[in-house]
Amino acid sequence: MEPFEREIRAKGFRLVAGLDEAGRGPLAGPVVAAAVVLPLRVRFPGVDDSKRLSGKQREEAFSLLQEKVAAIGLGIVEAEEIDQLNIHRASLKAMEKAVAALPCHPDFLLIDGLFTLNLPIPQEAIIKGDQKCLSIAAASIVAKVTRDRIMTACHREYPEYNFARHKGYATKEHLQAIEKHGHCRLHRLSFRQGTQPVLL
Repeated sequence: MEPFEREIRAKGFRLVAGLDEAGRGPLAGPVVAAAVVLPLRVRFPGVDDSKRLSGKQREEAFSLLQEKVAAIGLGIVEAEEIDQLNIHRASLKAMEKAVAALPCHPDFLLIDGLFTLNLPIPQEAIIKGDQKCLSIAAASIVAKVTRDRIMTACHREYPEYNFARHKGYATKEHLQAIEKHGHCRLHRLSFRQGTQPVLL
C-alpha cells in the first residue's frame, strides 16, 4: 500500500500527508477528518482501510499509529455547520482543518476520494485511497476511532439515543429514538431520516 508515497517522495517531496474522513453518512454527530504523516522506513502491521477492520483491530492500529507516526492532525465540523455547508463541503473543510492542525507543514497531500482541497499545497485525490495508500488508510483509522469515541462520549449526555451503539447512523433503533424523543443538538436536520443522506 505504499507505492503512492514512494512515487511522491521520488519527486523530491518529503512530508507527505494522507487524508481521510469519517462520518459522512450518519444522521447525527460531526464529520471528523485526519491528516497523517508517516515516517520513513517504519512498518505499520495491521493498518488498512478502517472499514476492513473490526473495532478491536482499529483500536490496536490507532494505538500503534499514535506511537509511531511522524504527525497527526484532526479536523472536526459539527452537525450545525454541516447543515449550513452541506456534507460535501463540510467534509472538505474538516480535511483542511486537519492539515492546519498538523504540527508540521506537509509538502504534498494524498486525499481519499474525488476532490482536492483549496490549499496552496501540491496534492492528489485517489479514489478508494484508503484501500490503496498506507497514509490514507492510517488517516481513515484515526478519523474513525476519533469519531467513534466522540459519539460514545455523547452517549453519556444523550443516553436515550444510544449513540454508543450506532454512532449516529440511521439504524432502526436510532430512527425509533428520534421518533420518540425528537432531535437533539447533534442531529443533522438537513438529512432525511431513513434514506441516503440528502441535503434538503
